[in-house]
Amino acid sequence: MNFSQRQPEWHRIPAVALNQIFDYLSPEDRRSAASVCYSWRLVFFQKRYFRNFRFELDLALDDQLAFFHRCLANLARELIVVFDFQNAFHIQKMRRLLYKVARCDNIQGLRFQTHNVGLVGVGNMHTEHLVAIEQCFVEPLKLFLNRKRHPCQLLDLGAIEALTYYGYDLLKAMGKPQELLQLTLASIKYDPSHYPILTLDTTFLQKCAALQVLSLDYDTLSDELLHTIQVLPLSKLLIAVHGLDTEEEQHPGVSESAWANFAAHFSSIKLVLTLVYAYEAIEMLQHRVLRRNMPVTHVRLLFCELMNAEALDWMSVHNRETLRSIHYVDSSYKHSSHVNYARHGFLRQDPFVMMAWRCKQLEEIVVHGYLMDPHNLVGIARLRGRQLKRLEVSLIDWSSPASLNAFNEEISTLLGQEWSHISPDKLPPSLAFDYEVRDQFVYEMLRHDLSQ
Repeated sequence: MNFSQRQPEWHRIPAVALNQIFDYLSPEDRRSAASVCYSWRLVFFQKRYFRNFRFELDLALDDQLAFFHRCLANLARELIVVFDFQNAFHIQKMRRLLYKVARCDNIQGLRFQTHNVGLVGVGNMHTEHLVAIEQCFVEPLKLFLNRKRHPCQLLDLGAIEALTYYGYDLLKAMGKPQELLQLTLASIKYDPSHYPILTLDTTFLQKCAALQVLSLDYDTLSDELLHTIQVLPLSKLLIAVHGLDTEEEQHPGVSESAWANFAAHFSSIKLVLTLVYAYEAIEMLQHRVLRRNMPVTHVRLLFCELMNAEALDWMSVHNRETLRSIHYVDSSYKHSSHVNYARHGFLRQDPFVMMAWRCKQLEEIVVHGYLMDPHNLVGIARLRGRQLKRLEVSLIDWSSPASLNAFNEEISTLLGQEWSHISPDKLPPSLAFDYEVRDQFVYEMLRHDLSQ
């Protein structure tokens, strides 16, 4: 008998026996056992071993896509689809994939991720492009949402502007809106100063009786909508601000009384306000968007090309009971100097120092693209102490004779953790000069806030 004949024939173990063996194994050991041979791998792919299974599928990987269609389509509970919105081959693959998803009762969550967020202006798209979007995305999505057996619980359109304008149609198509837990309709705009505005029928949102997470563009908000969603068990509301109409009657915003009622109803909600390339809105932030009764917890000012110190000071006064996190991110070459105090003459202190002093819940300060005084950083650390879980800055004015090591040591002691500023050479390209990857940075910021 030769060596090969003496080998145990593991693949001949009956499937019934393998099932019982697999049932005794931990998930990690079960995955290892599945790699023994083809027969064992077949036993592994059963729904009972893939409860709440979340699968990320990249359409650029044909082998992975084929594997999903063959083995995983009937196992995944939540599907994340990564694709290139400008790739015609990906769009065609997406059509087949979404129709497959619509037929898989086990898939109840769907997220889109694309490398080209916001690169196509809806107003500039040709008719055939719009038809392609409707045929490849909207129509199969309607079938997916219309299911009454195992209905959709999570829909994330991936901040794709062209898709979010179908929000009304998608909500209308839902077979069981009362089962929806998360809805993401906020987008990244191709042109933040000129774009169509999505209008939502508030009665459709009212039917989403279990909705916990909602993401919307600011233009969609109104007193009526804010009143309507008070019947929902929301734990998180994310608002993306892009442009503002020059005439307030076009979009008057949300009133103080509406926000007061909202804040009274949702006493512990996470409210994330994000300005994305909002070149005009940033100047009017404290006048047109912010309200005294708006219970903002997280603020993101992303590539708005202006440091509006008045708005930050306004928030430190009126949002001092709720604000927990502030991110100011811009290109370092645009704002490598201090705030223009001639314009903001009434301000005597750095706005971030004032936030650290007034906002008692503040746990996170991230500042890129704004030159910080090292003494102000020490002041922030003294004011917040170990309550400040994250202090991240990249531009520091070392023009005064100051010891870098001494400042780092003092701040580290005050925060109770090792601290140093981020050197410019370690910054992501999106924070320096590379325009092409900024959308990806903004997109990842939106994803982070959505998932945390």
